[in-house]
Amino acid sequence: MTTTYRNPKWWTEENDSSWDRAKAAMKRDWDQTKHDFGGNEPDTKQNVNDTVKQSTGKEAIPPRGVPNYEKAEPALRFGYGARSYYAKRYPTWNPDLERELEREWSEFGEGDWAAQSRYVRKGWEYKG
Repeated sequence: MTTTYRNPKWWTEENDSSWDRAKAAMKRDWDQTKHDFGGNEPDTKQNVNDTVKQSTGKEAIPPRGVPNYEKAEPALRFGYGARSYYAKRYPTWNPDLERELEREWSEFGEGDWAAQSRYVRKGWEYKG
């Protein structure tokens, strides 16, 4: 299944290329976490630091009903690409950056910002 996205004005072919690499790594991480909790997924030998942090309470566990990867991908992709455009202006995630991205998300994103913003931030913070 191929998904077509509407891109912000700053999105480039370089964003597409680097997103494709990051997406593959994120999918492996996503599958590994499901495996670690007993899901019917293969053991990808992916780093489980996030799983450990969540299980020890150092990182929030997503609530029940969190969308599957395909539903979270547009927000992850948007955040990942936004970092290459905004990183000099906003070296770290902050309220000003979040307001800017929320404004753009209302034009280009899929779904409600409140439900997707955590995935935008995860994409922004991903260092693949």
